[in-house]
Amino acid sequence: MRITTLLSLFLSALVLILPSVAMAADNLAHPTQLGMLPAVTPSATEIHNFHHLLMIVITGIVLFVTALLVFVMVRFNAKANPTPSTTTHNVMLEIIWTLVPVIILIIIAVPSFKLLYYVDRAKEPEMTLKVTGYQWYWGYEYPDQGGVTLTANMLKDDEIDPAKGQVRLLSTDNPVVVPVDTTIQVLVTAQDVIHSFAMPNFGIKIDAVPGRINETWMRIEKPGVYYGQCSELCGINHAFMPIEIHAVSKEDFAAWIARQQADQGIEAPANDAGANAESAE
Repeated sequence: MRITTLLSLFLSALVLILPSVAMAADNLAHPTQLGMLPAVTPSATEIHNFHHLLMIVITGIVLFVTALLVFVMVRFNAKANPTPSTTTHNVMLEIIWTLVPVIILIIIAVPSFKLLYYVDRAKEPEMTLKVTGYQWYWGYEYPDQGGVTLTANMLKDDEIDPAKGQVRLLSTDNPVVVPVDTTIQVLVTAQDVIHSFAMPNFGIKIDAVPGRINETWMRIEKPGVYYGQCSELCGINHAFMPIEIHAVSKEDFAAWIARQQADQGIEAPANDAGANAESAE
């Protein structure tokens, strides 16, 4: 009976875990998910590594405090210790419990500051993407590609086509297209109220503030479709301004840019990043 029960629990766990593994490739959050979405940029990878470090530190603290509490309850309860100690000071103990937290904070602070500087801005960006938040949609501009612009609104339920891989509440009418293996400077601002441009797979969450340009960067290492959302309460339709980014090869990006330039009547600049990427290949 015991073996049967354990086997049932094991199979139940598989039922929960296997769908999670299968759906992870979709870059979407899903029921029963544990952990964060897959990291596809160096920034997201470093953020995940820092998270793992913190998990090790806090797990050690929890185990130590739990063991200490159990020891105190067993060793110093009224039955085991009917005559309590009257000790009021212990200099060495006080030094230890002061220094140990300081050392732990240093262990956390040093990689934390390194990470903050690392994700702050790109050293040598190969192209720029300007993002502008509006109530309640996103606008995008490609300055290096002659000023190609587009606006992205969430698709309504009756516009969703599952055959095209579109996802309710996340797909947009004009997905952003960017090349993989390219260091992209992302400039973020807003036109009306404060928004927040958040892409979990990229390790990006940055405020879009009217009258101010915030900067971050991304270098996507894996082609695919990635989703994000506005993460700053910005009005009644805050929950309905998703972000959809298609990461494609440099050749496909150059072709997409050429189509956008033709549709918008833009002459391709001599330093077109898309054309440069294609010729470099």
